[in-house]
Amino acid sequence: MNEHELLLERINLLEYHQKLLLKLLKNPELKFYQLVIENGITKQEKEKFYYLCDELSMKLEEQKAEGYVYFQPLFDELSASLPTELSMKEVINACLAQNIYKPLFLELAKYL
Repeated sequence: MNEHELLLERINLLEYHQKLLLKLLKNPELKFYQLVIENGITKQEKEKFYYLCDELSMKLEEQKAEGYVYFQPLFDELSASLPTELSMKEVINACLAQNIYKPLFLELAKYL
């Protein structure tokens, strides 16, 4: 990646974080957005995270319908896919505070 591309990437990240900051100003309870900004998470990384949470939420519902009561594998799958800057505890707490994928994170919080 050349210097120009790197600079453009940084500008895009700053613009994305600026949009999130404006949302945070209106609602300081958006803890997941705060986590994204503080850790330099990109829009693509956040979207990948949401996509995985969609998949894990569906798996959770399917497994509950089948009678499963143990969801450590879902916890492990999410944990393994997180950007290295983020910890599971931070993510779970932030998502619960912001009401993002609440049923999923209520279940995963049991494995902290």
